[in-house]
Amino acid sequence: MASPVRQFAAHGAALLLAFGSLTAVSAAPAAAGPPPAELCGPGSEINFDRSAFQSSPQIDNKWFPLQPGMQFTTTGTVTSADGVSEHSVVHTVTGLTKLIDGVQTRVMWDRDYDNGDLVESELAFFAQTRKGAVWLFGEYPEEYENGEFTGAPSTFISGIAKAQAGIAMQALPRTETPAYVQAYAPKVDFLDCGQVIQKHQHVSVPAGCYNNVLVIDEYNPLEPPEAGHQRKYYAAGTGLVKVTAVGGPDQEFMDLVKVKKLSAAEFADANAQALEQDARGYQVSRSVYAKTPPAQLD
Repeated sequence: MASPVRQFAAHGAALLLAFGSLTAVSAAPAAAGPPPAELCGPGSEINFDRSAFQSSPQIDNKWFPLQPGMQFTTTGTVTSADGVSEHSVVHTVTGLTKLIDGVQTRVMWDRDYDNGDLVESELAFFAQTRKGAVWLFGEYPEEYENGEFTGAPSTFISGIAKAQAGIAMQALPRTETPAYVQAYAPKVDFLDCGQVIQKHQHVSVPAGCYNNVLVIDEYNPLEPPEAGHQRKYYAAGTGLVKVTAVGGPDQEFMDLVKVKKLSAAEFADANAQALEQDARGYQVSRSVYAKTPPAQLD
C-alpha cells in the first residue's frame, strides 16, 4: 500500500554526484562503484517489462494485498525539530484503475493527517506481475496547509519526465538479497530503496498480534547516512502493520489500529472522492499528471 510517511527527498547535488556528472579534479583514480542504473547498489537495476503484468490489476501478494473496498488506518507520532505531533493515515483501496506506462494499475487513496488536520491526500498506483511482484507506478500527492490546498509538487508518473516504476513488494521476499528500487523520479528528487532484513517476527499493534512478520528497511542512498532509515513491518494476509525509524532528525512511528471493509455506500463515496482528485490533477499537474488517461471505475 502506499507509504504512510513522506519519502526522503534527495538533494540535487547528491543526485549529480551519484550519476558522475561532477568531474573529479584529483589525479587519483576514483573507487569503482555500481553503474548508474543500479540506483540502490549492485543487483538493483530496474527490470521493467510491461508484458510481465496482468491485464487487470488483481493484487493478491500475501504481504501487500490490495482488495478494493478495504480500508486501513495507521496512527502514531512524528518527532522533528518542531516537536512531536500526532499523525494518522487512512489508506483506502479504491475500485478505480488507471493506465500508466502501458500497465493497468489499481488506485490507492491515502489521506494523511497531522494533529487532526489534513496535510496530504494522495493517489498512488500499483500493479502486480503474473509472478506476484507488486510495483509502484507513481503518486499524485496533493498538499494542504491550514486546510488550504497548496499544490502537488511531488507528483511523479512512471514513463514521464524520466520517472521509473519500482518494486513495492517482491513476489518472494528473502533476507540476504540485494536492495531494490521502489521507485525513481529524478525531476522531484525521489528515490526509495528497500531491502528485506528480517522474517518470522512477532508484532503486536492495536489492530491485533501478528506472527511471521516481514521487515523491510527503506532508505534513500543519495541522502547522507545521518538522514536515517525507515523500517516497515508487513504481516501475511494483511499488509503494512507497523512503521519505525532508525536515526535521522525526523522520526515517525506508526501502528495499524483499524482494518475495515467499507459498506457499499462508503465504497461508492470513496471512489467518487478519488475520481474528483484524479480529475483535479489534470489542472494541477499539467506537465505530468495531465498526460495520463483518466482513472476508471472497475
